[in-house]
Amino acid sequence: MNTQKIKEVISLTHEGKITFPQVVGALLNEGIESYHVDYTRSENRYYLPNGESHVETIPHKFPTPAKEFSADKVKSTIKRIQAGEIDYNTFSDEVIQAGCVYYIACLSGKRVIYFGREGDMHIEYFPKGK
Repeated sequence: MNTQKIKEVISLTHEGKITFPQVVGALLNEGIESYHVDYTRSENRYYLPNGESHVETIPHKFPTPAKEFSADKVKSTIKRIQAGEIDYNTFSDEVIQAGCVYYIACLSGKRVIYFGREGDMHIEYFPKGK
């Protein structure tokens, strides 16, 4: 697994220099089929189809997620980032305020699953043509 490329993608994402479709493309080019963003531990985990994985600590301490999960607020925030109205850090802050504790981006499955503290979740499918 190309951990240097992963670090680069994380850095560019947090600097607001690349979009989610660019993240997906870069990670798929490295053979990564999914990744897990854990807001409570400030870390990301990346997975290859052969079972290999890598954990990367994020140099940003996220706030404590809200107790109640609001799928509607998560959906609204997703629409805003897709429209280019907010950057990734704002996106993260808002989904955390909506009760998201982590999400799993299933790149090969073209969806992201957002989870709350009590197992509530929202599945967001990649926009058509992405």
